Amino acid sequence: MDTGAIQEHLELLQFDLARPLLVMKAPNGILGCGYINVETCNKTGEVCAIVTGVNSFNEMRKAKVVATSNKAVELGIQVGESGQDALDKMR
Repeated sequence: MDTGAIQEHLELLQFDLARPLLVMKAPNGILGCGYINVETCNKTGEVCAIVTGVNSFNEMRKAKVVATSNKAVELGIQVGESGQDALDKMR
């Protein structure tokens, strides 16, 4: 898959805290770091997958998803798949 094409459809947000707060926003959802709360995404009906232990966007793509919102599950996003696989399903 052409990750350059995927990159064009992503909004990358980084906030430098004790550990970076990272969010990759795809057209139909977000891949977030552990700062993001899945239960809040469930309440607002958002597609959200969470990866943890990451310090960069490249690490987010490689990391395994540890939590998903209900709407993410409806898109076929599963705990244990890579962040990149989750992003692909959010396109």
